[in-house]
Amino acid sequence: MSEKIEELRQVRIEKLNKLKTAGIDPYPVESERTDEIGEVIANFAELSANKKLVTLAGRIRSIRTHGKLTFGNLEDSSGQIQFLLREDVLGEKLFKDFADFLDIGDFLQITGTLSLSKTNEKTLEATAYKLLTKSIRPIPQNYFGLKDLEVKLRKRYLDLIANPETRELFRKKAVFWQTIRNFMIKEEFLEVWTPVLENIPGGADAEPFITHHNALDRDFYLRISLELPLKKLLVGGLDKVFEIGRVFRNEGIDREHLQEYDALEFYWAYSDYGKGMDLVEKLYKNIVKKVIGQSETEYEGHKINWDGKWKHVDYFELFEKETGLDLNNVSDEELLVYTKKIKIEIIRAMGRGRLIDAIYKKTVRPKLIQPCFLVGHPLETSPLAKKDPKNPKRILRFQPIAGGSELGMGFSELNDPIDQNARFDEQMKMKEAGDKEAHMKDEDFVEALEYGLPPAVGFGMSERLFAVLMNKSIRETVIFPPMKNE
Repeated sequence: MSEKIEELRQVRIEKLNKLKTAGIDPYPVESERTDEIGEVIANFAELSANKKLVTLAGRIRSIRTHGKLTFGNLEDSSGQIQFLLREDVLGEKLFKDFADFLDIGDFLQITGTLSLSKTNEKTLEATAYKLLTKSIRPIPQNYFGLKDLEVKLRKRYLDLIANPETRELFRKKAVFWQTIRNFMIKEEFLEVWTPVLENIPGGADAEPFITHHNALDRDFYLRISLELPLKKLLVGGLDKVFEIGRVFRNEGIDREHLQEYDALEFYWAYSDYGKGMDLVEKLYKNIVKKVIGQSETEYEGHKINWDGKWKHVDYFELFEKETGLDLNNVSDEELLVYTKKIKIEIIRAMGRGRLIDAIYKKTVRPKLIQPCFLVGHPLETSPLAKKDPKNPKRILRFQPIAGGSELGMGFSELNDPIDQNARFDEQMKMKEAGDKEAHMKDEDFVEALEYGLPPAVGFGMSERLFAVLMNKSIRETVIFPPMKNE
């Protein structure tokens, strides 16, 4: 804490003590607010004409005293309005108390009537006021906004106070998830909730977090995806299910990755990945319309148009075009040589699928700017997806991509328990060789498949899509992202 801030804090603490001595409660229990500021502004003409008394409440954002008049601005989550205190209306004591005890940042309740000021500004003329909360720490850079990104992320409440655009960002994020939920319900999917603590983490290539359950005296994993429990529900006879929930991955931080974030996954029995793509395209266009209000956005300098029919692009064809490597015939050694050529850091334990994926992310993905579906992935990249009957080296998988960013993943679900068991065994070999992100074998899931999983398509997406729509890093779009110690 700087010396200047500490000095200001001490001045406010002195005011706090004086308030208590004067018998004024600086933290009263109740507020008598009758209206939100936004409502009053919207209905200003009618309320001012009728001289109706209203009681507003919010944070003081500015104070300007001119002799026996004090102007200021009051703000709540719905908006901001100017207020006016007159000594001849309030009386000398109340007028002086305001000057002596109140500061920018305090929460204030004001009762009064509405009028236009001489400068034509909508104004609440006070007949009474009441302190609701005494702020003892000054708001930094109150007039100019909070600019330091690290401080903004570490102390998001200050960012919300200082920057209206941050409040709007998280309002849009609420609309983002509400739109998804409403869409899925309208499409007759049943919303469900599955455990965060899992015996075996599955459904993704990721290193899990481990926690200990005291009552059961055993370790659990924080889930890395929502997938396997949801597919068990299809085994149980639920045909269309979805979940929006928090997942956890113990991996690095970059523009597109965080350790905890919200995700959607849906599973649709008696369907396939073609129908899944149609539904996802419809969902994404609906999200863009509701959150952005137009079909064009910008991400990292690229204009992205979400309208029109999205192209389907072939993984094998693009991979060969960008690298010269034919995935139908290329050997693991050739893949290793190529990773060195383009300077990708890998470990031998990554296995063929992870080598292919690393090369793809460096060479192919950055060039996919306009919304499209990447289809026909190599078998080795998805141990939970169904093989393409036309080419067993491929899987029936699709990924929506825009701005060079992967914005979800779906596939026709593997429902052959023998094949699934064999693929889990291959993943375990990779894990034993040192690949921390390889899938763990979930024998309970394999047993569930043995009872029968109907043909189905599944899809998952995260809040990365929202970050892309906002043209921000994902941690900027999380209210309280994990941070290093100061």
